[in-house]
Amino acid sequence: MKTVKIEGQLAYPIDKVWEIFSDVTRSDWVPAVDSISEENGIRSFTMEGIGEVQEKIITLDKENHCLQYSAIKTPTPLQHHLATIKLTANEQGCHFSWITEIAPDEFSAAIDHGMSVSFEGLKKVLSKSQDETAD
Repeated sequence: MKTVKIEGQLAYPIDKVWEIFSDVTRSDWVPAVDSISEENGIRSFTMEGIGEVQEKIITLDKENHCLQYSAIKTPTPLQHHLATIKLTANEQGCHFSWITEIAPDEFSAAIDHGMSVSFEGLKKVLSKSQDETAD
């Protein structure tokens, strides 16, 4: 099993960042996904180049700013998938941590890429939101 990790400092209030990814149907920060639906704790979407994916929401903890989910249906057979996004407030805004456990190992590069472009997408959505607030 591989672990893929992305961390970064975000110069935005923790609640503003939490608002974006805690809405488990929000897709504007996830490139290659047009829409996400959720029913009974399962979110479903189609990702360009990958296909249909379903993820079980395990934890959606507003108090601790933590989202944890596991892919339960993918076009490729996964033995294990567990992702955790956690925010921690600090003086500069908040620290963002996204850790995914994945097996088999050969899927780790695709997961790493998806997480990286999504983190960049999150930063773009936050920047755009800040620009709109300034107007």
